[in-house]
Amino acid sequence: MSKSNAGSYTLTDNQTGQNFELPVLHGSIGPSVIDVRRLYAETDHFTYDPGYTSTGSCESKLTYIDGDEGILLHRGYRIEDLAENSDFLEVAYLLLYGELPTEAEQTKFDSDITYHTMLHEQLINFYRGFRRDAHPMAIMCGVVGALSSFYHDSTDITDPHARMVAMYRMIAKMPTIAAMAYKYSIGQPFNYPQNNLSYAENFLYMMFAVPAEDYEINPVLAKAMNRIFILHADHEQNASTSTVRLAGSSGANPFACIAAGIASLWGPAHGGANEAVLQMLNEIGHKDNIPEFVKKAKDKDDPFRLMGFGHRVYKNYDPRAKVLQASCEEVLGDLGINDPLLELAVDLEKLAREDEYFVERNLYPNVDFYSGIILKAMGFPTSMFTVLFALARTVGWVAQWNEMIEDPSQKIGRPRQLYTGPAERPYVGLNKRG
Repeated sequence: MSKSNAGSYTLTDNQTGQNFELPVLHGSIGPSVIDVRRLYAETDHFTYDPGYTSTGSCESKLTYIDGDEGILLHRGYRIEDLAENSDFLEVAYLLLYGELPTEAEQTKFDSDITYHTMLHEQLINFYRGFRRDAHPMAIMCGVVGALSSFYHDSTDITDPHARMVAMYRMIAKMPTIAAMAYKYSIGQPFNYPQNNLSYAENFLYMMFAVPAEDYEINPVLAKAMNRIFILHADHEQNASTSTVRLAGSSGANPFACIAAGIASLWGPAHGGANEAVLQMLNEIGHKDNIPEFVKKAKDKDDPFRLMGFGHRVYKNYDPRAKVLQASCEEVLGDLGINDPLLELAVDLEKLAREDEYFVERNLYPNVDFYSGIILKAMGFPTSMFTVLFALARTVGWVAQWNEMIEDPSQKIGRPRQLYTGPAERPYVGLNKRG
């Protein structure tokens, strides 16, 4: 395959000698793509790309990642600038509408989201159908999927207003759903949302307040929570976002699509990574054991791996990790926690950042490493880590889903395959099989 001067690639079939021209499409930034939509019709060949590591499945204007340079942009804005200067709902507005809001637009958007935060009261009965020890992600999958039966007035995906209402509802209700899952698991009463609190503050209130006493919002924790939400809001075409788009391509209702995204996110290779970080730290046990486990991590024949280091996309430092590193120091400093596990994490991070083996391989601490430390310090159980990821990522999911619905070139997802099973063969009756 060679690139021509006409903005296309020439594909040569070595068996027939035929040449085929494949157009090249250029984005506003990043690699160009070879348009293979006509490839099968013209050549009788498919492309083969397990994991879609070299395949662009859609056109999108939301998020851009340059893994080699460690860059993450939302609608052209650096994630570092958004995390430092914006709040989560401002970033949500940006992802949904393409521009940062004016003051009036922000006020209205905040109000619209805030007044959708309550859940239908009958959903409380739905929670009671789960075991108390059910994983919060299992509860979240079920409850979000059930929303379509309570809010069926916003499931018409052909109606732009209905889509907007569905998106607002999910962004607004996800903190309530998540906090109720936690409260249910520990046997405490549910806290109803408070309209006078910010998005992050309201979530902390619903998670940790109890009726017996007043709950005071810690501004350092609220700031850290807001940053964690922003940093997880969207991350291009990852596994869960691709799942949402694939489910949505069939015309499924938005609540079902987001439930599918939550299920995909639950996997330890995706959203469960920060939970795996804490499990790894528990396995290491004590900071004196760090050298031994670092040695194990370097041994290619040893199954042990340092969780929270390196990233599938980023071959440089994860830009989100830089932001959370600062938040980590702020939270631990404010709380003054003397937790051996957190001390172990800090020492492990320091050693890995200075060790030549990890530096040469760009195995820097990623966003999951720091978020796990912060969330533990704030009092979140590890089972809630992925739930918080899903809560924040809902914004990206609904924005990606809506963009897909509005894309006239989008078709129902139907990946092809390289079949390696038996060729056609005659059926043999049971009495004739040897």
